[in-house]
Amino acid sequence: MGSSDSGSSSELMMVPYLHITGGDNLFFKSWRPSSNGAIAGACIALVVIAILERLLAGVRGRLEGYWARRTLVLLTGNVVDEDNCCTKSDSLVAVSEVPATQRRRSSPPFIVAHDVPRGLLYILQTAFGYTLMLAVMTFNAAYIISIILGLGIGEASFGRWGAGSRAVGH
Repeated sequence: MGSSDSGSSSELMMVPYLHITGGDNLFFKSWRPSSNGAIAGACIALVVIAILERLLAGVRGRLEGYWARRTLVLLTGNVVDEDNCCTKSDSLVAVSEVPATQRRRSSPPFIVAHDVPRGLLYILQTAFGYTLMLAVMTFNAAYIISIILGLGIGEASFGRWGAGSRAVGH
């Protein structure tokens, strides 16, 4: 009972500072990239995960605009053109088109076809985010740089899909 050894002596301790050496567990005990090729492969995987996280954010943003328009159509019964309501901030202006009997709502109604997919997309996006956070917590500088590059590539590729932006010509 006097020993507090919880692992074997052959296991490496986590390095608590920025480093570029291999040997860190990445997500699983069995995934411990140590060679240069294995670290490069892990970095590529992290770039892809980061891009996918930004893709999911873009898809959610695009769907938020679609759902806002669909909700307004459901509440008013009128078809709303793209310029009248396609973002969260614009949806407050468009409330004036909602009949007075339905203006008492302080929030949009729960619509299963909108809110369940919204929740599922958020679950996936959060899972990707926590996965990236776990990689950052290894303090491996190569992983951190890869994640930052992947997030930048993903944002440049999909950030304009966000709910607050409008593409020219749409």
